[in-house]
Amino acid sequence: LDCSCVIVDEMSMVDIFLMRSLLRALKPGTRLILVGDADQLPSVGAGNVLRDMITSGAVPCVRLQTIFRQARESMIVVNAHRINRGKFPFFNRQQKDFFFIQEENPKKVARIIVDLCRERLPAFASFDSLEEIQVLTPMRKTLIGVERLNQLLQQELNPPARHKKEVVSGGVTFRLGDKVMQIRNNYTKEIFNGDAGRITYIDPEEGGIVVSYPDLQAVQEVAYDLSELDELTLAYAVSVHKSQGSEFPAVVMPVVTQHYI
Repeated sequence: LDCSCVIVDEMSMVDIFLMRSLLRALKPGTRLILVGDADQLPSVGAGNVLRDMITSGAVPCVRLQTIFRQARESMIVVNAHRINRGKFPFFNRQQKDFFFIQEENPKKVARIIVDLCRERLPAFASFDSLEEIQVLTPMRKTLIGVERLNQLLQQELNPPARHKKEVVSGGVTFRLGDKVMQIRNNYTKEIFNGDAGRITYIDPEEGGIVVSYPDLQAVQEVAYDLSELDELTLAYAVSVHKSQGSEFPAVVMPVVTQHYI
């Protein structure tokens, strides 16, 4: 790489193989700046590179401690810091932004999640069920994994109707109005892994759809043909890994022994 400085963001996602390739590509004397959160989930691939480098003490490290995204008294912030220190979070009825509902039966947990998205959170703080509430879950499988929760939430938040066209791809039903996510980088369409949008048009005969992605400047309309639908997935519920780097007004997250590993 012909440059004097390289900056890597979201460094917690980098595994040992990607790190090796990066280091081999740098010229001697190149400055390398790594930015990331060692308390986030480690990479999907082998290794816990960022945390191990910090723990080693072999490289200079600066920690950012000031909270800007939420008020300092927010229980989300307080509890996040407590969990990072190995302490149990605070729960009390006076909290405004951090709530815990105890239920051990996975089927009942799924019903509670649907009820929170459909009724309780919109009534509590006028959250829009589709645009402002995001369900995050650690695993794809199980009764309260990504796939099952997407089926339940789609049925409740965007049920089938005569005026709603549908197309089926890979066993997944995509319906007009569905919340979807791009799961692979597509440099031709300029849509990238983790981008979320809504289906605004479906051609049931050809199997093509159009997804509207909100952008900082405007709304971007992206067309997909039937062969490209494997790049999309329903996004009423997404994995914790997929959510890293994103922001949501409200989050619902199951923490259950089914996801113990």
